[in-house]
Amino acid sequence: MSDSIKHECGIALIRLKKELSYYQEHYGSTLYGLNKLYLLMEKQHNRGQDGAGVVSLKLNAEPGVPFIFRERSDASNGISMIFNEIHRQLAASKFVSAKGLEEERYLPGAPFIGELMLGHLRYATHSKSGMSFCHPFIRENNRMSKNLVVAGNFNLTNNDELFDKLIELGQHPLNRTDTITVMEKIGHFLDEDIDRLYEENAGKGYSMRHINDLISNDISVENILKKASHNFDGGFVMAGLIGHGDAFVLRDPNGIRPAFWYEDDEMVVVTSERPPIKTAFNIDYDKIQAIKPGHALIIKKDGSVSQPRILEEKALTQCSFERIYFSRGTDSDIYQERKELGKLVAPAVLKAIDYDVENTVFSYIPNTAEVSYIGMMEAVGDYQNLYKKEKIKAGNLSDAELDTLLALKPRSEKIAVKDAKLRTFISSDSQRQDLVSHVYDTTYGVIRPGKDNLVIIDDSIVRGTTLKNSILRIIDRLGPKKIIIVSSAPQIRFPDCYGIDMSKMADFIAFRAAIELHKEAGRENMLRDIYVSCKEHAHDINAPNYALAVYDGLSDEDISDKIADMLKTEFIHADVKVIFQKVEDLHKACPAHKGDWYFTGNFPTPGGNRVANRSYVNFYENKDERAY
Repeated sequence: MSDSIKHECGIALIRLKKELSYYQEHYGSTLYGLNKLYLLMEKQHNRGQDGAGVVSLKLNAEPGVPFIFRERSDASNGISMIFNEIHRQLAASKFVSAKGLEEERYLPGAPFIGELMLGHLRYATHSKSGMSFCHPFIRENNRMSKNLVVAGNFNLTNNDELFDKLIELGQHPLNRTDTITVMEKIGHFLDEDIDRLYEENAGKGYSMRHINDLISNDISVENILKKASHNFDGGFVMAGLIGHGDAFVLRDPNGIRPAFWYEDDEMVVVTSERPPIKTAFNIDYDKIQAIKPGHALIIKKDGSVSQPRILEEKALTQCSFERIYFSRGTDSDIYQERKELGKLVAPAVLKAIDYDVENTVFSYIPNTAEVSYIGMMEAVGDYQNLYKKEKIKAGNLSDAELDTLLALKPRSEKIAVKDAKLRTFISSDSQRQDLVSHVYDTTYGVIRPGKDNLVIIDDSIVRGTTLKNSILRIIDRLGPKKIIIVSSAPQIRFPDCYGIDMSKMADFIAFRAAIELHKEAGRENMLRDIYVSCKEHAHDINAPNYALAVYDGLSDEDISDKIADMLKTEFIHADVKVIFQKVEDLHKACPAHKGDWYFTGNFPTPGGNRVANRSYVNFYENKDERAY
């Protein structure tokens, strides 16, 4: 999308169910699992540009032998750096034959060769970077079963309350981040369950070492997760490894964040998207399942898999942005849905150009909008075919006229290409603005100046900054009569608090347009009344979304037209129109993903309403800070 939005984080978990020698024999490498983890992470690289991390856990390690290994990087190419370092460490542990030759075998205790692996790709929703913020996190303990590894794709709206709860439980957390809060909450009930099992079995006369073995079988990951997560408010997929060999992936009850899994007799695999599993293991899509909302996929040390319900059932509101933009379009369902988004917005586009397809050029920015562009072009082509059919049925066409008619087709061109990222080292505001305006290169000679319309489709329009400062200025130089900017997503009006870095309502151009319309109409008192309501309930977890009233009395078209006015500066000579997808059409295109709170303000959890109210308060008080 032309306006940057942080992605979701990504996870990749592998549990090998056979002895490591099996993978050496059948696939030619003891590193089979590690190599597949690398592939799963690279195929989700779109979900992490701020860092990455890997943990490998060995089962049945002897005392005194390391069994958890971790490597992390906060670099944008973190995956490559991590696996280069892992292979550097492994090089010292290769088995050397009697002839002095290295073999594709590794000495006992070699690092990162284990049966259980967890990878994480990080996008910072709080703009905090550095190695200490990279997942996975480890909670260490001398008792094997009390070691806990946690990584996930989540954001909790009630982290302050959860932090206070940890204090009540007698803990002293090292910081207030939701990752640490989650890990300590799960860790507390993990410790509690293990201590209970020690006491019960010690009373039966078992030795402490024997009790360790019993715990591996008797520990209840299901009960631990139920106790730890019952008051989590947010969107989450949380993955964890327990030192003795159990693993879990917990998904929020609204299904906001995605997670998929596959199992056969060799392995269990979990990722944030379906295509990586399909690609890495050549698995049919219908064999890759979604983890059920509110459930946890639990993998026991013995390799058995269950999926019990952990949290009470709630309305299914899976994130629609996953379908519009975040997840890879190579997923067969997502590909078709994005095409449908383009088709459904096409009627409004045709109306905007007065159905003058012959004198209109169609294109897209950025590359991720290509699939919706294909759908839009199919719909425009269908319209033009209908136009041809009606002309032919009317009759009285000469051969030349018929040839001209049949030759008509939508004009599809690659208009703008994003250049390498330009560094704004210039201090002058005006000169820096000019530099930013050259981020995109354009294709010259395909627009007939003063005659052609230009239609550009985007995934979404969030802040409008790149459109105003760069894209519009550049494509206007081509001389189009009219520029129509199309968003395959509806107007973004409300903050997201479940993982996407969109917490400041004042950043959204649709919100700013609504505010301007109210001010122009003299409704400042209404804006203040909304502020008073939001302020009074800014900390009330059960309050409704009072910020909804910002859009009262304004139609989608009113806001779209105002946005066009705000984008058209004195540098733009063409007429400018902005078209957004309708929410009802979004639901038609993505029927299983009803999560639309950023468009409608219908938040699936109480914490979402509180974030919206706080965000409006921050706007009104001119505070440039997050609402959660």
